[in-house]
Amino acid sequence: MLATLAIYAVIIAVFYALVLLPQQRRQKATRQLLAALSVGDEVVLDSGIHGFISEMDDTVVWVEVAPDVDLKVSRSAIASRLVPNTTGKEED
Repeated sequence: MLATLAIYAVIIAVFYALVLLPQQRRQKATRQLLAALSVGDEVVLDSGIHGFISEMDDTVVWVEVAPDVDLKVSRSAIASRLVPNTTGKEED
């Protein structure tokens, strides 16, 4: 009986460590990314579209993808923010 409970406890601990912890870390990183966005940031949407944030509301972001072409997208559709290359060297 005690051995069975110990096995279940180990299985639950491994599941938590391998599945739930990484998922919680990703969710926290996503929340931090969305909170840190500002006008002018270069972003990539979930669909792979690249653009610059031109306006923001609480839940909606307007992303400029070409001159005079703005997409109205949900804030949660932003997958990542691109950091400009500040080293002065161009990438090949």
